[in-house]
Amino acid sequence: MHQCAALAPGDFQPPECRRLSMELDSFATTIRACRICVENPVGKRLPHEPRPVLRPSSSARILIAGQAPGTKVHASGMPFTDASGDRLRNWLDVTSDEFYDTGKFAIVPMGFCFPGQDAKGGDLPPRRECAPAWLAPLMALMPSIDLVLTIGIYAQSWHMGAARRASLTETVMDWRAIWANSAGRKVLPLPHPSWRNSGWLKQNPWFEMDLLPFLRSEIRHRMG
Repeated sequence: MHQCAALAPGDFQPPECRRLSMELDSFATTIRACRICVENPVGKRLPHEPRPVLRPSSSARILIAGQAPGTKVHASGMPFTDASGDRLRNWLDVTSDEFYDTGKFAIVPMGFCFPGQDAKGGDLPPRRECAPAWLAPLMALMPSIDLVLTIGIYAQSWHMGAARRASLTETVMDWRAIWANSAGRKVLPLPHPSWRNSGWLKQNPWFEMDLLPFLRSEIRHRMG
């Protein structure tokens, strides 16, 4: 475990941890001012003002690697302030206070801004500008992370690489092998907690019976 992991607010911070925290705060400020998808977009320009949403942490051990903000998160400026967040917190068996405690969880999606909606009212995929510009250096500033929860295919593709299976269902279904073969940071693949996936959950009861108890155990272990 990295020396900065899960330092409480009143704990003495070693110089390295203070340096990391300051560098991460500065880098996060830069990301929150990002306008790449408006000023130098890949494909179509973002159809509204950017509002990057993320909660990185230099001390949290758990990273929630999501997809992209939806309309409610775009309005609130806080990740998972919607029905998906309610379901995700239920999966993790944590309170809102625990979930938004950056000493416990970092929340970094693949796309930082709400990408807009398609003709059917569904959210578009994460913007393609975000990950290449920001994710690698951001992850380097979060060395305490030792568990990555990859939510959806975009996060699984970036964080898991060749370990990702051909489909989301196959990837999540093979979670035991993925966990066992994780080198360094442990990875658990999850479906998106959107209520649109309620049918998937009914069709795959093993997710709630097998994966969720294991997930909750690992979360509690890291939260102390």
